[in-house]
Amino acid sequence: MKRFLASALVAATLSPSLAWAMAMTQSHPAAQETVDGNNAQYSVRFDGPVDHREALLSITGADGKAVSTLHPLLDSAPNVLFASGPRLASGDYQLHWVVRSIPAGDISSGFVPFKVKQ
Repeated sequence: MKRFLASALVAATLSPSLAWAMAMTQSHPAAQETVDGNNAQYSVRFDGPVDHREALLSITGADGKAVSTLHPLLDSAPNVLFASGPRLASGDYQLHWVVRSIPAGDISSGFVPFKVKQ
């Protein structure tokens, strides 16, 4: 299933005209937010329930290279992905997500840019 979600992310990147039913409504860090280097908590809230077991969360650096793969908690709220991650050095990052809605099964993906300052 993870392979399917990864393929969906690639398809979304190549086909920006695809419409996704699931919308991200809030994140931590928020878009363009600057957090201190001690931040190790990440969350993404959606407008409906998501499949936590099949969700993908990752952090990439400004160069686009993967910094960390995050593992969402399975017992968080039905519409929230929550994960802990490594402490990050100062710099620009993106929190990436790919989820499947419940029960419709629609795939949604996106990213939130943020900065880390020590």
